[in-house]
Amino acid sequence: MNETQNKKLTTYAQTLRKEMTPEEKHLWYDFLKKIPWTVNRQKVFGNYIVDLYIASANLVIEVDGGQHNDEEAILRDKERDTWFQKLGITVLRYSNLEVKLNFNLVCIDILEHLPGLPFTGS
Repeated sequence: MNETQNKKLTTYAQTLRKEMTPEEKHLWYDFLKKIPWTVNRQKVFGNYIVDLYIASANLVIEVDGGQHNDEEAILRDKERDTWFQKLGITVLRYSNLEVKLNFNLVCIDILEHLPGLPFTGS
């Protein structure tokens, strides 16, 4: 996927990795860091930086704060998600509140999108 990378955003992505939100940290340290798939934090794609990316599953995971709730942000997120879908990448979005209040359900949902895990979901 390097052909889609915008090197101008790399420095900003590195800063974001160091300044993860509490919800991103919770998802990263308490779940994603422990799974057997490689997960990249703050990965650059084209003109976008995604919160979390699992290349082997073509999966982007976004943890959205309140700024994603206004009408303009919702439209930008839809445009962005469509761009990723055209690349064959699935985007999963969870609000900060979902990560806080339904952490286990968020983890189960992510697992259901990963290949090769003997997970039944029942």
